[in-house]
Amino acid sequence: MEELRESIKTAGDADYSDEVRRTAAVAAALTVIAYKASGADSTNLSVEMTRLSTYTDQIQEALKVK
Repeated sequence: MEELRESIKTAGDADYSDEVRRTAAVAAALTVIAYKASGADSTNLSVEMTRLSTYTDQIQEALKVK
């Protein structure tokens, strides 16, 4: 869980470049997918990986100050 928190923190930190923030958002999305896959529910990793970019976009959008 610490890994997810750090990735999200970096993804929203304006002190980092866009590339670093995007990479951190991807790492956060992959962590969420991994948590989901380790749960009791059936998870299709191929489907989840096709959604990776969408999840990453959603994380970055959620971190924007409104």
